[in-house]
Amino acid sequence: MQDLTNKTALVTGGSKGIGYGIAEALMAQGMKVGITSRSQSNANEAAEKLNQSNKGQALGLEADVRSMESQQQAVDRLIAEWGQLDLLVANAGLGHFASIEDMTAEQWNETIDTNLTGVFYSIKASLDALKSSQGYIMTISSLAGTNFFAGGSAYNASKFGLTGFTQSVMLDLRKHGIKVSTIMPGSVATYFNNHQPNAEDAWKIQIEDLGQMVVDLMHMHPRTLPSKIEVRPSQPPQR
Repeated sequence: MQDLTNKTALVTGGSKGIGYGIAEALMAQGMKVGITSRSQSNANEAAEKLNQSNKGQALGLEADVRSMESQQQAVDRLIAEWGQLDLLVANAGLGHFASIEDMTAEQWNETIDTNLTGVFYSIKASLDALKSSQGYIMTISSLAGTNFFAGGSAYNASKFGLTGFTQSVMLDLRKHGIKVSTIMPGSVATYFNNHQPNAEDAWKIQIEDLGQMVVDLMHMHPRTLPSKIEVRPSQPPQR
């Protein structure tokens, strides 16, 4: 099993939710983790909380995945701090949900720019460093990337696109020794779409579950690659 101590990771959208849970799990393995947020104060606050664990290290980075320049600056700062990048977790995402009749052009563009183009920027900015380390790229897609639903035109399009994009990138990069996986969660207890996690979310996937999955993938033998992983709550409520 690979020793992850002092390996480095960049987790986009890592100041809360799934990204935070992943960062926490990686740090428990002794990794150094840069977490991004569009707000430097939010990134710093989350990094300070993570650093209280006394395992690994966290670095807060201000970055907007919708900007290639912003993503490149985040990667450059992480490498200037720690000298390498071993894992990129492209997690940042958002959702606007409405009928096509009500969906605005601004909502459409923000969803596609964040959930799909933003992952392209994150990977492009990280690529040279990941080639050097023969690292790992993980994208956080969704079961909405394989199951469509009414009111989900923008979100479905972004996640269907992300799932296909990631699988193509996997084929492009494996010749460089870079592993690429996409994780597709169903219902997760997070702050997504202005939800406030509460006791009634106990049946949902928890952020620490996805953090454990990322660690398990990092530990897997290099010869084996789970390239697309669907994750569901084991016992959703009966409707």
